[in-house]
Amino acid sequence: MSTILVVEDDLDIRQLERYALSNNGYTVLEAEHGSKALELLSSHEVDLVILDIMMPVMDGLTTIKAIRYSLESQVPIIVVSAKSEESDIITALELGADDYLTKPFSMNVLKSKIRAVLRRFTEKPTSSQVHQAGLFMNLNKHQCLIDDEQVELTATEFALLYLLASNPEQVFTRNQMITRVKGNDYPVTDRSIDVQIATLRKKLGSIGTRIKTVWGIGYTYKE
Repeated sequence: MSTILVVEDDLDIRQLERYALSNNGYTVLEAEHGSKALELLSSHEVDLVILDIMMPVMDGLTTIKAIRYSLESQVPIIVVSAKSEESDIITALELGADDYLTKPFSMNVLKSKIRAVLRRFTEKPTSSQVHQAGLFMNLNKHQCLIDDEQVELTATEFALLYLLASNPEQVFTRNQMITRVKGNDYPVTDRSIDVQIATLRKKLGSIGTRIKTVWGIGYTYKE
């Protein structure tokens, strides 16, 4: 069964999550702040992280950045936080979180999100590479090259680009993109997709112009 790292400074919430997840067969590791979480991630095989934002020593957003860029880990991250503003959700997602749940929350909803995220990360794609003129992507290695030069993308940016580039000329609505990349009932707005596409275009340079806006619908990738 999967190993889940719960990073939460509130002892009552941490114990609740540990109890519920253990009863569902998961192995649970615990950390009261981000610094401890990084230690555990460096020494244990972890399949998913449940992460609070407002914590002492190292907050959740700093922890996401450290996981993605210092540890260079793509372990899925579900944020569970009392911060519920749209800007808070977008910030966490753009830093590399894979899902977001606001407090107070239903444990059944959290368990459902865990299953959905783990399923997305364990399902084997029919193709693991994309070859387009000037663009190469390797899904298994989380690698994106433009003219043989590495481009650093967050997990969500990579997933969005892979979805579009592996289905050239197909038009995706913003909701379809959210569902395909993140799963059903994802608490994120169309605006966050627009923001991430804009960031992607900048990072991709001339290749970014191939991501076309289909007004009133969504986006497509032109070969």
